[in-house]
Amino acid sequence: MTADGIKAIAALDDELRRGMYAFIRTAGRPVTRDEAAESVGISRKLAAFHLDKLVAAGLLQARYQRAGRVGRAPKVYEPAEADIQVAIPQRQHGLLAEVLLDAVVTHDAGEAAMRAASRRGKHLGAQERERVKLGRLGAERALTVTEGILAQQGFEVNRESPTCVRLRDCPFHPVTAQAPDLVCKINQAYLAGFLDGLEAPTVQAVLERVPGACCVCLRAAQSGDQ
Repeated sequence: MTADGIKAIAALDDELRRGMYAFIRTAGRPVTRDEAAESVGISRKLAAFHLDKLVAAGLLQARYQRAGRVGRAPKVYEPAEADIQVAIPQRQHGLLAEVLLDAVVTHDAGEAAMRAASRRGKHLGAQERERVKLGRLGAERALTVTEGILAQQGFEVNRESPTCVRLRDCPFHPVTAQAPDLVCKINQAYLAGFLDGLEAPTVQAVLERVPGACCVCLRAAQSGDQ
């Protein structure tokens, strides 16, 4: 547990800051002070104070973005490349994940890892289906249900369209860097298993590598793919 981590968590111990930070994380683009202020219903001046606190804590980064040839460039805010974890007592889950991933890669056990991920995802999907008592799911309804469940599980999701949900950020960062291709496939297998357990054949988990986003996208299946 680092001092920077404690500082970042402390900065979020304020409802207005948490609201603005959540808004900026989900915006998918640079956000101005006026937009951040409007998102939580406060003045621009008060928003600037809280935004500067989030920047100082390492949660946001700020820059000036010129909107045109005339006028002053507005200050905009984006999520910082921060990976903050605070645990008491200190745990080493990341180290264990790296060791296990190294064992999987070394012993060529990628297929076994993907099968395990699929089983785990399927269990979650079946569990949620039983809990909510879902009936037959069309693509848009299945994506709406999936979006809510994944958000509860800590995934950052973005509904790009009625027929597409994309994971905004890699849920396995920074371990992904150790074996990106394998981790992406494990993630895909987990989400595909989840859809299977949810009994949602109208949606597919597909690999679509996009800079700055997760490699997996959930899309409505084509009629011939269901």
